[in-house]
Amino acid sequence: MRSEGTQEIIPTGARSSRASGAPATKTFIALAVGFFALTGFRQSGDLIFETLAQWNLAVAAGEWWRIFTPILLHASITHILFNMWALWVLGPQIERGVGTWPFVSLFLASAGVGGAFAFYLGDPLDVAVGASGAIFGLFGVWLSWALHRRNTMQGRAMLRQIGFLLLINAAIPFLVPNIAWQAHLGGLIAGFAIGETWSRLRGSNIEVLRTVTGVAVAVVAALSVMI
Repeated sequence: MRSEGTQEIIPTGARSSRASGAPATKTFIALAVGFFALTGFRQSGDLIFETLAQWNLAVAAGEWWRIFTPILLHASITHILFNMWALWVLGPQIERGVGTWPFVSLFLASAGVGGAFAFYLGDPLDVAVGASGAIFGLFGVWLSWALHRRNTMQGRAMLRQIGFLLLINAAIPFLVPNIAWQAHLGGLIAGFAIGETWSRLRGSNIEVLRTVTGVAVAVVAALSVMI
């Protein structure tokens, strides 16, 4: 990875080696697919959904962790395919660019902020599942970095890619019912803010600072629904 000015560049490796050096991305995908398979069994599936879905009444009752756990669940094959495709496209490049633990903190922070938005802007009876909030956090980081590079060939290519992906994901609510747009908005804002913060960090311990930034945002999201 090279640095230009105040903004670090995400490496763009060949598609054949897209997932190399991206263990967190592969782990998140494996977990989502595994839980999707488990929820196909009626009894265990019902229990998993009852335990992990973001049910706003349960969050209000003190189960704050439910703003994070919906990333493990998806409502349909269309839902999981769109989300995992976006994660496969963006995740490895971001993870290789910033490091595995910063990527994990970004993913969870975006999920948490998305969940908090869904909690405050949604209906108390809403029940939400999906990794869309976290995925939109990746869009937010990518958008931040692309805007910093908008006058370069690489930046313009990044903007085209993120524009296409955002367009596809904007269409998902028309294909999959009951999508929580609030989580999309919250995740996008969180990812963009984290990307902007990361672009200003310096020092030999930069990966630690990036991770702390993501963790701090995740903690703020959790605290916001505890109050």
